[in-house]
Amino acid sequence: MTTTLAPAPDPAPAVLAAVDDACRWLAGRLAAGAAGGVPPAVVPLGAHDALLTGRDPYAAERPGARVHLARDGVLIGPWGDAPAAERACGQCLAMRWQRLRTRSEREALETGGASTATGRWPVLPDFVADAVAALAGRAAADRGAADLPRVTRLDLATLQVVTYPLLREPLCPSCAADGLDTWPPQSPWPVERVKAAPEAYRLCAPADYRLPHAALANPVCGVLGAATWTDITSPTTAPVAGSVFMRGYAGLTDVTWSGQANAFAASRDLAFLEGMERYAGTHRRDRAPLRVASYEELGDLALDPRDAGLYAPETYRDDPMVRPFDPARPIPWIPGHSLRDDRTVLVPARLVHYSAGVAADDFVFECSNGCAIGSCLEEAALFGLLELIERDAFLLAWYGRARLTEIDLESVGGRRVRAMADRAALRGYDVRAFDNRVDLAVPVVTALAVRRDGGPGTLAFAAGAAFDPEAAVESALSEILTYIPHLPGQVRERPAELEAMADDYDLVKRLPDHAALFGLPRMAEHAREFLDPGPVRSLPELYAGWQERRPRTADLRDDLAVVREELTGAGFDVIVVDQTTPEQRRLGLRTVATLVPGLLPIDFGWNRQRALTMPRLRTALRRAGLRATDLAEQEVRRVPHPFP
Repeated sequence: MTTTLAPAPDPAPAVLAAVDDACRWLAGRLAAGAAGGVPPAVVPLGAHDALLTGRDPYAAERPGARVHLARDGVLIGPWGDAPAAERACGQCLAMRWQRLRTRSEREALETGGASTATGRWPVLPDFVADAVAALAGRAAADRGAADLPRVTRLDLATLQVVTYPLLREPLCPSCAADGLDTWPPQSPWPVERVKAAPEAYRLCAPADYRLPHAALANPVCGVLGAATWTDITSPTTAPVAGSVFMRGYAGLTDVTWSGQANAFAASRDLAFLEGMERYAGTHRRDRAPLRVASYEELGDLALDPRDAGLYAPETYRDDPMVRPFDPARPIPWIPGHSLRDDRTVLVPARLVHYSAGVAADDFVFECSNGCAIGSCLEEAALFGLLELIERDAFLLAWYGRARLTEIDLESVGGRRVRAMADRAALRGYDVRAFDNRVDLAVPVVTALAVRRDGGPGTLAFAAGAAFDPEAAVESALSEILTYIPHLPGQVRERPAELEAMADDYDLVKRLPDHAALFGLPRMAEHAREFLDPGPVRSLPELYAGWQERRPRTADLRDDLAVVREELTGAGFDVIVVDQTTPEQRRLGLRTVATLVPGLLPIDFGWNRQRALTMPRLRTALRRAGLRATDLAEQEVRRVPHPFP
């Protein structure tokens, strides 16, 4: 991770003494019972910042340690005869463990002030040492083959014993990290990827990946969080979700990942895949140094950050967290591959990993625009580009006040769309879908749920893009169904705050604010283009031209080529950056960030809207033949977008 933090002060001497005493006492008891064997070293957890090893007095001992003492439990491991590629060390465990601590614990460890001892740390009766010795002996004697190393936790309050698998930490300074593949992975790239059928765009179903669920979510060393939770009361989907704190430019952020299918098992698979995508997208998980240089030095070797959009001048003037881009200021860069020019192009690291950054590259806050996961780079790139097209189209319609053609949902084949509309109706909502294509041919659908009685949770928006128009409709409606059960409650929880936002858009600061704002009944007046009656056409009629053009081959590379040609034909470059982490590569997953400089990116926070400053907002509707002239400044809808 490249986020720069001021080191936390060292704990008070009394705290360190208590920690050291507890570790020495336990180590002594284990040594006394070792019967000639080598007793395991004991190191503390939660007393020092294990993520900043340069300030950890136990840094030298930690990788080889197999007993780890925390205030509420003892961890034994890693143990087990895992394959060499999966073996992990005590430092890996400490880093994973620390990321799962509470916000207050992490802030104290990583950025907080001096600590004060409140007593012996922890209280260790004699029988605890006996239990640890027994567990450590059993772990040392285990020679059975295992897919992953194991960690056993002894709870100091209950003596409960649980064991979890551990994935190697790619940023561990003691384990040889798998470096990123040479880019591009093969030359020429992209390469042939055989599909199961011409209409199949995922080469593997979510359930086909052998994801180590227990290693991804567990309270000791989970990669993505401590647990998953299910909402068995949801009337519209079968949601499964999890979360973890990730440190970004604004401190610790609670990053949630979820799956929303019609069965909990399917939702769990989708949730873990989304979690893995965000794990790779938020931070770079590779210890190799980045290239640091100014744009002026790099010239044509690099993407000009200004082409990807910047904020309005007043944002840089008033927002202390951002500074204007300076082409003479050195910033970190990551190599990407231009599909238009078939060459390597350097991309600002801040545009690739959206929760990491250094003080020098604080010219923009990126989010997950264009990040996607798949079984190969081609698959991930295809879905990343579809997301960019979807978000660009949504913003063009919203800020440009476009009148979109409504899709007759009765014309959509199959039962799924009808079933989704019926489930929304049971919640008191009518759903509508609109053809949101502007000047690009790829199907984009915007969905809108309207609460029939006009109460809190009045409007909910979502969008979807896909090669199959019916799949785009289903994707957009599926997103809608995930929001409408909770939107009325979100409005009732913060009515005064949302009313203040409706009066002063500068108060719209965070991602949740955008969707929640349009839960207010008064905001419906700003969505008249979607609510007033307009043209309605059938799905087959709307997308007849696309169906003739759409590739129907057995090679996913052909589908990617069509999207590339659509974008380059409109004057854009198409850049793919490999974000894949070592864990993902071993699981058969690849994650990418796709960039199409010039497309409108989704931003959250009213004062940080790059789309409002970009030329495409003024020209795209004219290019598409939807209006005779460019959009004038007074015609731009100066209202926060409702994208969730």
